[in-house]
Amino acid sequence: MNFNDDHFALFELRRTFRLDIPLLDRRYREIQAQVHPDKFAQAGDAERRLSLQWATRANEAYQTLKNPLSRAQYLLRIAGQDVGAENNTAMPEDFLLEQMEWREAVAEARLGREQGELEHLHLRLKQQMTGRYEQLAVLLDDRHDYPSAADLVRRLMFLEKLLFEIDDAMAALEA
Repeated sequence: MNFNDDHFALFELRRTFRLDIPLLDRRYREIQAQVHPDKFAQAGDAERRLSLQWATRANEAYQTLKNPLSRAQYLLRIAGQDVGAENNTAMPEDFLLEQMEWREAVAEARLGREQGELEHLHLRLKQQMTGRYEQLAVLLDDRHDYPSAADLVRRLMFLEKLLFEIDDAMAALEA
């Protein structure tokens, strides 16, 4: 294993958005079986430290690749495309209006303690996001259209945050 490998190389996977998640899971477990700090409990300080570094590296890489939004951001970074999430928050007006409508619906359902409506909103948003992740796969893997993919990633960041808000509202009603 090489510390300079990218996350995909670490797990011996192709650099692609359409990732074989069960294969990623299996390769992650294989690496952890080799480098987990418990396996080096009786080793010297240097070996224990190196084991911890490898385990941490594998965990970070695994978490990045397992999550589709993080994986897309990582692929864009490898391709030299800045997502620009910090400084490029401009979105088309129709997208922003849609976000406002979603947030109003969530707020109304939360205020009205309408668990069923929140579940419905959650399902609708997940379906919408699934379609956008499929578009992202085409942009990244097939077209290599990194500027368009970066724009879609920024939109998905908004949607992921909205999904979190819906989940939070549902959890608050269950408490």
